[in-house]
Amino acid sequence: MKKPTFPLMAVRFPEANRNLTKPQNMTDEECGSLWVFTDGCQCVSCWKLTWRQRLNLLLHGTIWLGVLSGGTQPPVWMTAAETVFAQPDEG
Repeated sequence: MKKPTFPLMAVRFPEANRNLTKPQNMTDEECGSLWVFTDGCQCVSCWKLTWRQRLNLLLHGTIWLGVLSGGTQPPVWMTAAETVFAQPDEG
């Protein structure tokens, strides 16, 4: 399996309340820190696409998720939305 040429970039967002740092056995080129919101039951991260990635998504309609864990895949979810957090007028 090839490494992605243009991986999506994680971004810090206002609701982020924890910084997950890379494992000590990985280099900065292999992994970076990840800002997430956590409520103790799940971690949510935010990812931004470049214009090239947006066009690729529009043309192909696919996003690939890779988890560097090897033998199994932890439960995950993905969505394409402006936000996953309730807005003040939504209660």
